[in-house]
Amino acid sequence: MIDHIAIITGVQDEADAFLRDHSATRLDSPFGEIRQLDHGGKTVTILCSGIGKVHAGAAALYMHSHFQPDLFLVIGTAGHVSTQEGDCFYLRESLQADYGTLDRFGEHDGFTHYNAGSWPIGPANWSPFTSYPMPAALALPQARIATADCFIKCPERSGYLRDVLKADLVDMETAAVAQIAAMLDTPWAGIKAVTDGANGDSSDDFHANLAAAAKRAADAAAALISQI
Repeated sequence: MIDHIAIITGVQDEADAFLRDHSATRLDSPFGEIRQLDHGGKTVTILCSGIGKVHAGAAALYMHSHFQPDLFLVIGTAGHVSTQEGDCFYLRESLQADYGTLDRFGEHDGFTHYNAGSWPIGPANWSPFTSYPMPAALALPQARIATADCFIKCPERSGYLRDVLKADLVDMETAAVAQIAAMLDTPWAGIKAVTDGANGDSSDDFHANLAAAAKRAADAAAALISQI
């Protein structure tokens, strides 16, 4: 049974968008302020980890140690790299896009992917992390997200993520939380709304679309929590 959900975001705007006006208890943490509230008959703890895989993984461990959640939920924004239609997605799978062996710098085919934490030697052998099943009533399009410690502005790299890793979205946190969740034998889920196309316009598009996308993801997350 899922009674306690830990929400992790990379950007404070994404955390603030979740039930912004809801009555909440506020707690201190090494990452900044934590909000804790009740919603849908569940306790929800919200933390902005900061951007990147290290911050996200550390936040997941902190939340596990201090709150013992039954589900990790990553929400917020992402770049869109595939042709799948939609502007807000349920994350069915995630994978780390920057773990492996680099044979040739500057060539996409010079990188061999492996499961994060495994030996990056020998034949490529990787598989994505699978999320908690989406309730049918949520009715969001489902996506695979690739996570890397870089903000993607390169169309060629976007094409690589789409064509080689079969990703629909790219971000900087989700797969790190999913990996920690797998280590802790705790389910994870994710909802991401699109800010940009992971191309040369991404910096401007991200800032222009952040508030609206963060709200889309937060509203969908609130609906998800009411349904599980």
